[in-house]
Amino acid sequence: MQQLENEVKQLIIDVLQLEDMQIADIDTDAPLFGDGLGLDSIDALELGVALQKRYGITLSANSEETRRHFQSVAALVAMLGEQRKEPQ
Repeated sequence: MQQLENEVKQLIIDVLQLEDMQIADIDTDAPLFGDGLGLDSIDALELGVALQKRYGITLSANSEETRRHFQSVAALVAMLGEQRKEPQ
């Protein structure tokens, strides 16, 4: 999971062009919006598109569930882990 956390953090840095940030600067459990990383709705849209492209996942922009997934890096990683599991 640590590798996936770091991948998501690096994706956030790259997609949102947070040039002054390092992976270690992003707290896995901190909120992505508001007092945490301070992202806004445009950032969420850009990040959502990047996650869909990179991991082949499906996100619904107006879904309450999607909003919960964007609460923190930890929530995004958990969602990616769930969506990447193949049914057996």
